[in-house]
Amino acid sequence: MKQYNVTGMSCAACQARVEKAVSAVPGVDSCAVSLLTNSMGVEGSADAAAIIKAVEDAGYGASVKASEDANSSSVPNYDNDLKDTETPKIRNRLIASVIILLPLMYVTMGHMLWDWPLPGFLDGNHIAMGIYELILAATIMVINQRFFISGFKGLAHRAPNMDTLVAMGSAASFIYSVYALFAMTSAQLSGDSTRVMELMDEFYFESAAMILTLITVGKLLEAVSKGRTTNALKDLMKLAAKTAVVIVDGKEAEVPIEQVKIGDRFVVRPGDNIPVDGVVVEGSSAVNEAALTGESIPVDKAVGDTVSAATSNESGYMVCEATRVGKDTTLSQIIQMVSDAAATKAPIAKIADRVSGVFVPAVILIALITFVIWMLVGQPVGYALARAISVLVISCPCALGLATPVAIMVGNGRGAKNGIMFKTAVSLEETGKTQIVALDKTGTITKGEPKVIGVFEAEGIDDVDLIRTAFALESKSEHPLAKAIVERGLEDGMEPADISDFKAHAGSGLSATLDGENIYGGNGDFIKKYVAIDEESLGLADTLANKGETPLFFAKGNRFLGIISVADVIKDDSPEAIRHLKNMGIHVVMLTGDNEKTAQAIVKEAGVDEVISGVKPDGKEEVIRKLQEYGKVAMVGDGINDAPALTRADIGIAIGAGTDVAIDAADVVVVKSRLSDVAAAIRLSKATLRNIHENLFWAFFYNVIGIPLAAGAYIHAFGWTLNPMFGAAAMSLSSFCVVTNALRLNLFKMHDSSKDKSMKNTLGHDMLINNNVTNKEENNTMEITVNGMMCQHCEAHVKEALEKIAGVEEATANHEANLVTLKTSADVAEADLKAAVEGAGYEFAGIR
Repeated sequence: MKQYNVTGMSCAACQARVEKAVSAVPGVDSCAVSLLTNSMGVEGSADAAAIIKAVEDAGYGASVKASEDANSSSVPNYDNDLKDTETPKIRNRLIASVIILLPLMYVTMGHMLWDWPLPGFLDGNHIAMGIYELILAATIMVINQRFFISGFKGLAHRAPNMDTLVAMGSAASFIYSVYALFAMTSAQLSGDSTRVMELMDEFYFESAAMILTLITVGKLLEAVSKGRTTNALKDLMKLAAKTAVVIVDGKEAEVPIEQVKIGDRFVVRPGDNIPVDGVVVEGSSAVNEAALTGESIPVDKAVGDTVSAATSNESGYMVCEATRVGKDTTLSQIIQMVSDAAATKAPIAKIADRVSGVFVPAVILIALITFVIWMLVGQPVGYALARAISVLVISCPCALGLATPVAIMVGNGRGAKNGIMFKTAVSLEETGKTQIVALDKTGTITKGEPKVIGVFEAEGIDDVDLIRTAFALESKSEHPLAKAIVERGLEDGMEPADISDFKAHAGSGLSATLDGENIYGGNGDFIKKYVAIDEESLGLADTLANKGETPLFFAKGNRFLGIISVADVIKDDSPEAIRHLKNMGIHVVMLTGDNEKTAQAIVKEAGVDEVISGVKPDGKEEVIRKLQEYGKVAMVGDGINDAPALTRADIGIAIGAGTDVAIDAADVVVVKSRLSDVAAAIRLSKATLRNIHENLFWAFFYNVIGIPLAAGAYIHAFGWTLNPMFGAAAMSLSSFCVVTNALRLNLFKMHDSSKDKSMKNTLGHDMLINNNVTNKEENNTMEITVNGMMCQHCEAHVKEALEKIAGVEEATANHEANLVTLKTSADVAEADLKAAVEGAGYEFAGIR
């Protein structure tokens, strides 16, 4: 998406006009114009010059955003994109208008209503008073000439806007007052004093001036409030470093951030902001990442850990190597994501767009009808004109145009401050409509890293001896389960002992020599070949397996040492996060490639409503497709194999610690990798959508009530009438009210679950679909015996090898039973099965 600045827009009608003009340019696939940020996002192959010309032909101005001009290796220049140049101009116009308005109102209101004294040259001279009012009113009209230029330019382009309504109302008041002044002069020359006094009451010079001044007041309030809606984005931009201290030829040198290249080494001292993304190569420290994640607790960083631009070094001295610079840094990507979301349009905004396209012409028509009707019923021209002018100046298309984008901007900024990134306005609106959440197990519900869960030494064996032996043996292995035991040994302050004769027995275990004795580690069947295992330990292993843990047996010499259980542990916040989702009436489904027994163990701990086990990586997309038959689905994942499912889902939510592919495929990115933020994202979306509904209700309600009131429809029923000046004041405040209501989202507590239970439970928590939803109608099912599998990872290896065979649709492995169940769509030769199993490093023991 390419972004542009658009100038000259004053209301939703302008926005609709620009969108229509740009959408007609050949090569433009989509166009979204934001009245809030005076920006435009365009997708397609159209040339920028053609797009700018289309905007100018429509009566407005356009330019490519400064951040879009930056080349890919430089730091984007966002400052100019959000620089507020309008508010100072509006403030100056308002100050000048008020200074001129005060002496005008002193004469027209103070003298007329309260008989305040007048200077000698005006006292008793009605013509002089009229000329005095004309000059002051004309001065204010010149000061606020932009309303007339924009308004009548829009009229000339057959695209009237809010400025057209203001200009017509003010000009009509002024022109009629000039006519009354000439008529009064003629009456005074003819000696008709009665007519002179009548015409004195027909002056609307103060209305012409007051309308412009009050509208300017509203514009200033609106501009200030709009500026606050982009505070989150501005705060992020302020975090970008301007310089970095790099090491050149062994010496430190401070250079502009634009000169930092990938591979450069830079220094970060205590208190400094980290200038670009990198990896620590020397030193250690605690880094405050609150700017990106919202988490106030500093994170310890050591050699090998990654650091991100805009985070703050709290204590130690570090040397880092740059890995991402310019537009590629995490900070720049977050800023771009928030900016893109502001430049897109939510579906609900289409309601206001349709109304805005015909709103101003309809108001002008209503004003003309109002004038004609009051003239036909016998009211004076001045009275009829006052009603028509009131209709023009009370109508507010601005409120309609701002109702959606201000809420989207504030909501998106609120999310960004808490590490929740909505890529588009559509994703911010649609996330709150989620009915089903599908969670990938590994890395989303669980940490994705096996950990030692329990150490169970055999009778007469010291647990230190068990861990020391296991640590020495597993430190030579590349198996994922080995890493868990190595981490446990390091946590206990151990150093791996020297071993010899190390040997890995594929699919079974490990053996080596330690202190002159043979040591062994692996599954139960492997250890039984060397030592006897008591029945109590074998029963314990079965219990651990039923809990989803993998029991690893260890022996030394002729002694059985004990069992160490390893499992991929659930994240600390997962059970509570899932409970929050369920309290919101959301059906929670877990997707996993594990066998059913392991999956059920996770289900009990996590508390999900439903589990779909045995899902192949490429089968997640089909699961999402089937779940969508029951409601709107949000898919949460972090891996490359989650990308198709993230794309298929109504809303794809990527865990921030996941791969770039998953993040690119998602609609929402949770930077902190916390599942609780998924619930927070849904709450924030619901609150934003609720705020949009409130804004649209106010915008429509205001116009539906205000226009008839201004036209005089309630005079006979209630005696209500509306002076044009009060109409202008109401118009000024309507947009201000909409923006202020949106700013209330800054107070929303997205992690507060106290109100979740009040939300409607749409689907309940019963099973929606049968387990193994990805299975197709198969012609045959067969079972084979495979020896040597000892954990879930072994199951995955066997599964992957067998599913590559033509005709094998799915393989479900169970290492505890040494069994693999195959679902086939064609005959499969036993030789092919044997070759696949043995090629993966395991023993094929025949077809059952």
